Amino acid sequence: MDTEVSYNFNDIRPLNNDEVRDAIEALVTNEDFERAFRYIKPDVNWKEFSETMRSFKTKEDFKSKLAYEAVMMVANKTTFSLTISGRSRLPKDKKPCTFISNHRDIVLDASFLNVMLYDVGYGMTQVAIGDNLMIRPWIETLVRLNNSFIVKRGVSVRQMLDVSRTLSAYIRHTINETKESIWIAQREGRAKDSNDRTQGSVLKMLNMSGDKDVVSNIMDLNIFPVAISYEYDPCDFLKAKEFQMKRDDPNYVKSQRDDLLSMETGILNNKGRVHFTLTQPINDQLAALDKDMEKNELIAAIANIIDKEIYKHYRFYPCNYVAYDMLTGTKRFSSNYGLRDKKHFEEYLQGQLDKIVLPNKDEAFLRTKILEMYTNPLKNHLANQE
Repeated sequence: MDTEVSYNFNDIRPLNNDEVRDAIEALVTNEDFERAFRYIKPDVNWKEFSETMRSFKTKEDFKSKLAYEAVMMVANKTTFSLTISGRSRLPKDKKPCTFISNHRDIVLDASFLNVMLYDVGYGMTQVAIGDNLMIRPWIETLVRLNNSFIVKRGVSVRQMLDVSRTLSAYIRHTINETKESIWIAQREGRAKDSNDRTQGSVLKMLNMSGDKDVVSNIMDLNIFPVAISYEYDPCDFLKAKEFQMKRDDPNYVKSQRDDLLSMETGILNNKGRVHFTLTQPINDQLAALDKDMEKNELIAAIANIIDKEIYKHYRFYPCNYVAYDMLTGTKRFSSNYGLRDKKHFEEYLQGQLDKIVLPNKDEAFLRTKILEMYTNPLKNHLANQE
């Protein structure tokens, strides 16, 4: 006879409404939080802001007012446009989904998606966020208040199984019991070179809490791939720098300061046009898989389905086509951009390279790495059409 397994979600779950008042008080009296907020909005009247914060009684108040306003303020200041397509594919009954997307920005991918889902009346998702980003205590308070749940990373191999089981159970509980949607990236961390691939380990984690076969367990979570396309990645030079540092020192590990810099750079700097495409829910494709396949083959097949949906629905900008031709030494896509576009991207590229400070700076290598970031989505899109 099977014994029921119980999980303690307290360490990872978002805050509940009973905890909102204390969380808000902790934030508005925290000097680090005040400094960070003033960095984004220098002219804020902190007394008025604190009073507004204290007026929020529920997470929904906080998300729909303050969090929404903050994200839209960032969008207005740092993007040329923020758009979404595929809204007609959302479940008409608002059935909860697991939105799985490629990952470009540490903070903004899920934040942008949530404000746009909110605008179309679908509702915001719970967001998976790694504990490596909980650099300050107020950051954890803020993200849990904003309906994020914590993914524990950096644990021992022995602990990883228990951590994965708890996370899997929490996601399944959220989808099936509390009826809220989830956002999770297709891999741990960002694909630094934009060569987006769904990690099998993410799907294995999602499967762990199910009590059926692999396909049925994944289908129960209603996976909905999302393709994210940024015209410019403000962190491209930081990612290129990291590539060289890892090349030159295989033991190099990013510090918390590096993560904080990536968050700040991604939030505060120009992204150009940003587009999200809600692709196609994949349950029909999953149902066509042979459930008798070996488990690892099934996981690979499911990852491939998610990847193909994302590749098919990228949006491309002149910089992607220019980067492809520069990287390959061809003029294959010259009809997709003009001389002004090419000149603009070349100047942008050099400007990003100039920001990189390294004692043994390898500019040719760094240039190639940034070009790959803008080229790989196009390459994957083309390969998906063959």
